[in-house]
Amino acid sequence: MKVGQFFQPRDSENRPIEVSECQMQLRPTRARRPRRRPPEIEAQALLKAARQLQDVQANWAGPDKAMHNALLFNRRLWTIFMSAAEADDNPQPLEVRQNIANIGVFVMKQTVEMQTNPDPAKLKPLIDINCNIAAGLSGRV
Repeated sequence: MKVGQFFQPRDSENRPIEVSECQMQLRPTRARRPRRRPPEIEAQALLKAARQLQDVQANWAGPDKAMHNALLFNRRLWTIFMSAAEADDNPQPLEVRQNIANIGVFVMKQTVEMQTNPDPAKLKPLIDINCNIAAGLSGRV
């Protein structure tokens, strides 16, 4: 199957554009977006989770949808970190990987505890962990 068989990119005068020309037109758009390093992306995700948890804590009205959504986002994020730590192709030293896995286990236990016995004070360790690891990933320690 030939590239563009079903969709052929066209210029402003409706002439077919070769794929390489099309890619060249996209380059300025890509160049505008700064590339983030994976640790920066991870730090931003951790800070987003921490903000959500902090909002729940600051506006505590008992267990509600906001609490469940914040805990779900944090749990999914830490599931990704734990899976990456266990991956055979992870370039991090074994000790670092074990530390991430251990922190992840604590986060999961704290999340279950928060869901079964909701208390805004139980969010503080989750917020602190996320903020401290984000600071380390960003080089702000």
